[in-house]
Amino acid sequence: MPRLLTIVLLLALSMQASAQLTYKELWIDYDSAVTYKNLKVIPVRKKLPGGPGMPVLSFGKAVQEGKITLSERGTASTENVPWLRVNNNSGSPVFIASGEVVMGGRQDRMTTRDTIIESMPGDQYIPVVCVEENRWSKKEKKFHYASYANPKLRKVLDHSKNQLLVWKEIYAQLDSSDINSPTFAYAARKLDKKYLSASAEYLRYFQERLFQSDSNIVGVVCITGNKIMGSDIFSSEPLFTDQFATLLTGYIEEAISYGGVPAVNDTTVKKYLDQFLVDQPSQDNYLKKHGKIFRRAGEVFHLTSY
Repeated sequence: MPRLLTIVLLLALSMQASAQLTYKELWIDYDSAVTYKNLKVIPVRKKLPGGPGMPVLSFGKAVQEGKITLSERGTASTENVPWLRVNNNSGSPVFIASGEVVMGGRQDRMTTRDTIIESMPGDQYIPVVCVEENRWSKKEKKFHYASYANPKLRKVLDHSKNQLLVWKEIYAQLDSSDINSPTFAYAARKLDKKYLSASAEYLRYFQERLFQSDSNIVGVVCITGNKIMGSDIFSSEPLFTDQFATLLTGYIEEAISYGGVPAVNDTTVKKYLDQFLVDQPSQDNYLKKHGKIFRRAGEVFHLTSY
């Protein structure tokens, strides 16, 4: 019995260790960093390839491929503003991160927390904030997935969960970009022709260079000018790859709108990452104030730092 107990404890400790995202499991591939104009992307890789794990669809892929449906929770009553209905009959769970933007409905929305929507009959609901203040139409449009918001807006959302502060940040961003949106829609800048062309150019460049081969990338650290915008790290390569384009779009938006030629050296980046990748206690402590961690059954699925 003592020997069996020892084996069980060792297995439990092994599972717990593999369920974390620290330097023990990750390595920062500074030598493979890619820079284009205002953005530098440093890949984060797993030291050891993980097993297949639980197959999880990304929110963007699930919406774009029609594997889940989004709709308003109910009537045009304003009490329904902070919720969207989700129906997932795809056969797979769907991961939703805070800061993902969907356009349509009675107004555009942004998700407010990381969660996993299981595949099951019936309605499920996700919390959201409005990112289009001056529209609340009686007629509901079909929802379309946009992308992750830029880190500046995601940071305001994750730190405050406050609708008024989210609107204030959107006003400031639209104003600084000289974007005229009658409905104060955050997505207005994303739909600007000049921005769309530049963003597509950035995205194509990074996709071609970061995914030339199987690379086991599970996250990125993004830099513009003299600023580390932040990092997003996921529990598995498939989960990251599914979201790479929409996630990077948010970083690209900030780099184009507010950034400059990347000027942060690797030593400074390491000092930044040391604050939350050395061990689990320091990670929990740092990201409470400077990011977020999403866990499921003890496993870290996604961490974000700002």
